[in-house]
Amino acid sequence: MGTQGPETTDQNYNRATSEEQSAKQKAIDDWLPITSSRNAKWWYSAFHNVTAMVGAGVLSLPYAMAQLGWGPGVAILILSWIITLYTLWQMVEMHEMVPGKRFDRYHELGQQAFGEKLGLYIVVPQQLIVEVGVCIVYMVTGGKSLHKVHELLCKEPCKEIKLSYFIMIFASVHFVLSHLPNFNSIAGVSLAAAVMSLSYSTIAWSASVRKGVQPDVAYGYKAKTAAGTVFNFFSALGDVAFAYAGHNVVLEIQATIPSTPEKPSKGPMWRGVVVAYIVVALCYFPVALIGYWMFGNKVEDNILLSLEKPTWLIVMANFFVVVHVIGSYQIYAMPVFDMIETLLVKKLNFSPTRLLRFVVRNLYVACTMFIGITFPFFGGLLGFFGGFAFAPTTYFLPCIIWLAIYKPRKYSLSWCTNWICIVLGLCLMILSPIGGLRQIILQAKDYKFYS
Repeated sequence: MGTQGPETTDQNYNRATSEEQSAKQKAIDDWLPITSSRNAKWWYSAFHNVTAMVGAGVLSLPYAMAQLGWGPGVAILILSWIITLYTLWQMVEMHEMVPGKRFDRYHELGQQAFGEKLGLYIVVPQQLIVEVGVCIVYMVTGGKSLHKVHELLCKEPCKEIKLSYFIMIFASVHFVLSHLPNFNSIAGVSLAAAVMSLSYSTIAWSASVRKGVQPDVAYGYKAKTAAGTVFNFFSALGDVAFAYAGHNVVLEIQATIPSTPEKPSKGPMWRGVVVAYIVVALCYFPVALIGYWMFGNKVEDNILLSLEKPTWLIVMANFFVVVHVIGSYQIYAMPVFDMIETLLVKKLNFSPTRLLRFVVRNLYVACTMFIGITFPFFGGLLGFFGGFAFAPTTYFLPCIIWLAIYKPRKYSLSWCTNWICIVLGLCLMILSPIGGLRQIILQAKDYKFYS
């Protein structure tokens, strides 16, 4: 009487161990960037998505139009807007498709569709290429925009400062901001960035209208050879793909919104996405169409470089670009921080400390800065990254996951729609890196390192 058998003792020990592990797991989740805060409002998702999507890509759209031509260019812009809105809706819907479980990260959704290991192998490399690629390109964009501001404001005689130094100045901001712990903590930065994106897009097209159609404007393809025209066309497809890149962070953004069985997160998230896509349309279509209309095939790969006057307005637009890409960099860096910190804490058993976060994030910013300084081929980078990784994660991977999980009836509307998106996305993925890589090679011929 009064004594416990060995089985009861073992059960108590196992229960205590299980509770201890659960508490430890919860403490880690509360520390990791994506899952640490779930009190975001629907408008957070609106400006996070605007910041993620509208970025350096919008400034290259008139140049992409010049490579595509009026008919194909308009068709591809509209098709991309519709397809990516559809695939974004799919991702929002799939976030909580399993009752009681949330897929807080893109690779978790991949694991649900393809299995634990295969899901990781399919999604993580592509997602990392996109997010790290965007951070590198935005380093270059921020540095180039600061360089342009300096050129416009500093009249003769003025000492030339290398682009490398401006990229370092831009990176210095991220050595500070990267230590904000999670998405909700960068909400203010993201809101400012979203407002800036609408502002500089408006400046870009309104200043183009003010400048008027150029006297020697031409709308034919600029390349002298058929091969050049085809390669430029391919590269322009990548520029368009780069402009619609927000899918890579959408589940991570949705993870910050509270959810209950009565009020799932997909309601407020979708409301934010619709608002974001309206803003995207207001930014993309006027800039792309008016920019090409005014400058024709002589438009620069960054529309602001084609606009010299009024000086104060172009300076302001470039400064707005800098503020916006600061926010965009943070939005795309946060899931990378989450991946690295998850690996270190959960797999390699590092303690979740401020020192670990300080070292990881500073190293990441330093690496993206170094690569950006070494390879600042802005236009070519857009085309190459846009096709190689943005097309799969944005245009057709959500469709493949949807087909794998929901298994719609063959030849039904859902089945046909998804397969159309998959075929178009595959074409984009195969063709656009070819043009982007050629453009990088052509620009690299005359490039001097760290100039």
